[in-house]
Amino acid sequence: MSWVTELARPDIVALAAYEHAAWLPQLGRMHANELPWRHTSDATLAELYRYPEPQPRALVERLASLYEVAADCLLVTRGSDDAIDLLVRTFCRAGEDAILVCPPTFGMYAVAAGIQGAQVFDVPLRARSGFVLDEAALLERCTAAVKLVFLCSPNNPTGNLMSEAGVLRVARQLAGRALLVVDEAYIEFAGGGESCVAADADAATCGAAHAFEGACPRGGSLRLSHCGGGGYSAAAQGALAVRHLSIDGRVRARLTCGRESCGAAWAHRGHSSRARAPRARIGTPWLSRARLAERGKLPVS
Repeated sequence: MSWVTELARPDIVALAAYEHAAWLPQLGRMHANELPWRHTSDATLAELYRYPEPQPRALVERLASLYEVAADCLLVTRGSDDAIDLLVRTFCRAGEDAILVCPPTFGMYAVAAGIQGAQVFDVPLRARSGFVLDEAALLERCTAAVKLVFLCSPNNPTGNLMSEAGVLRVARQLAGRALLVVDEAYIEFAGGGESCVAADADAATCGAAHAFEGACPRGGSLRLSHCGGGGYSAAAQGALAVRHLSIDGRVRARLTCGRESCGAAWAHRGHSSRARAPRARIGTPWLSRARLAERGKLPVS
């Protein structure tokens, strides 16, 4: 048994997993409350009258190839929030265990902990130094009660990437004590930022959450995350084929320009000028490629 399994709640480890019926497209699945026939208005390849596989194997394998990890190390979830919730429920016992976060940061970590009845320990980022990680304070605050440490990179709302070397140092110090979760939901927008977890593949001391919707905007129709969805496997694989998850330079430039404008306002309000702007959902990147092409923002391909 690995130390990660030993950190998990014993009742979850002992729980017998639910085994769903075989996923055979040629058979009707009345137990899943699916229609036994395709509706006349459904001309899609995905067959919208059927539920998708819980972990679509073809999609998982393509993601594994893209991020250069083993397919068995990936879990596809309905957005990063779902992955965060599953992690907290798996590792934290109500009234006993805790998570550790570094504010200002994404608020869903604390929400998931609150729902589970877990404590939340705070170790603020060092604002005067550009919202960098306070490694010494984090390690000191990580008591035996802490099961999960959440780091967000690029951070929400400050927008800065965490130092890869710093994250890996923390991960190795926490090995056997707590699981480090690196939330890299918008790493593809980070202008060349690489996943910290890929660099830590051999040590296996931390995990990552990636938001697929950020890298492959589909007009709001697709929201997936992988940890290590709502939507259909065929649509997700189609999105993966779009520029192989690269972000168009003009879209990134617009995001960067907007971020820098917000950053000036952020600094004017008394926050560190070295910090990047709070990340906002600028409308264009969340449009479909077809609509972007119509508006002249992307070449038609």
